[in-house]
Amino acid sequence: MSWADHALSDNASAGALLLTGLTGTGKTHEAYGALRRIAAGGPDKFELISVNCADMYGNLRPSQVMGAAERELRRLSEVQYLHIDDFGTAKTSEWTEEITYRLINYRYNHCLPTIITSNLPARDDEGPDLTDFVGARVASRLAEMVTALVPMIGNDRRRGGRAA
Repeated sequence: MSWADHALSDNASAGALLLTGLTGTGKTHEAYGALRRIAAGGPDKFELISVNCADMYGNLRPSQVMGAAERELRRLSEVQYLHIDDFGTAKTSEWTEEITYRLINYRYNHCLPTIITSNLPARDDEGPDLTDFVGARVASRLAEMVTALVPMIGNDRRRGGRAA
């Protein structure tokens, strides 16, 4: 059974789908495929937010509008389906770690289905991985949340399959 089918049959136990791989290997395409499957076979009404990591953190930065960042974090945390694209591409700081923790922790505690794509591997003892980006607390929650890990292997499809 695919992750999307699992999400359709039992939303609360679907957990997270994590697609990892180098740039251009089709992670985002596959993530949208899962979302299309849910839309085609799913409920008449469901909520979905799809955002890339850079835009997400940009929208969560403090602004002149009182409470706007907190409202946006609540919106991302509570939406039925969340797709975060290019997770791990933002510059790591205490602020990004805190925001990421708050977001992932909420979704973890409330068993909300999440799709994450990342150029970073889930684990790599030889180099940078998702733990380096999100920190140990979030990595621990992700390890339990992720019910489907799909490593995408291949060349950059945007470059006609040529090696970069």
